[in-house]
Amino acid sequence: MTRSTFGKGFATGALLSASLLASGQVLAEAPWSISANIGAVSNYVWRGVTQTGDQAAVQGGLDVSHESGFYAGTWVSNIDWGSGGPTYELDLYTGFGGNITDDLSYDISGIYYAYPDGRDSDFAELGGSMSWKWFTLGAAYTVYGENDGGLFDDGDWYFYGGAEFALPYDLGFSVRGGYYDFRHDKEYVPTLSGTGTVYLKSESYDYWNYGASITKDAGEWGTFSLNWDQNSGESDLGYDNDPKFWVGWLKEF
Repeated sequence: MTRSTFGKGFATGALLSASLLASGQVLAEAPWSISANIGAVSNYVWRGVTQTGDQAAVQGGLDVSHESGFYAGTWVSNIDWGSGGPTYELDLYTGFGGNITDDLSYDISGIYYAYPDGRDSDFAELGGSMSWKWFTLGAAYTVYGENDGGLFDDGDWYFYGGAEFALPYDLGFSVRGGYYDFRHDKEYVPTLSGTGTVYLKSESYDYWNYGASITKDAGEWGTFSLNWDQNSGESDLGYDNDPKFWVGWLKEF
């Protein structure tokens, strides 16, 4: 399902955007550092839903961080929601994170998803997460949305969790899952009964998503990944809940 189905677009994963902040070659002296990234994917999938109609995307970002734990950055990708929807996404984010103990860390962030050539599509989230060793749990709350009274308006929640593990030969394995709880989540869909009577069936836009990735660190050549994502959304509401298998490449500077 694309955001044009809702009259409002989907955006990039905050999880991905946040993960890009952690590494990259330092381009400025302490206490400040600057990093950049560029990547390509065969399918841009965000929270279990394709943003490019199962087509490829080129993506990149720029981040600045301070040794105190403060960070800010921007990230951009082409998108395709069909039906004349926006053609690119621009994210602006900032946050603060750090370690409580050697194994326990936290992150508090805000992100604005902008679609400069899309109508009534922008929205903003505040979020927080806690990580213990390999595991992360977090939530994001929509504080602003241009799609008044629809999905991605203020009041939406997204809950997520994941785990990352290092494997031999510079391989990595991760799993992820999440649940979208929309404030305006109901739709009445005309449905044909067994007797031929048409009635209105109440469907919810809320859905689960889940996925996994295998990554390979190729040094100066960047990081390559093989990924799977899927969602549990109702097909009557326009969700494409078929499994999505895609490959990606990411290079950090």
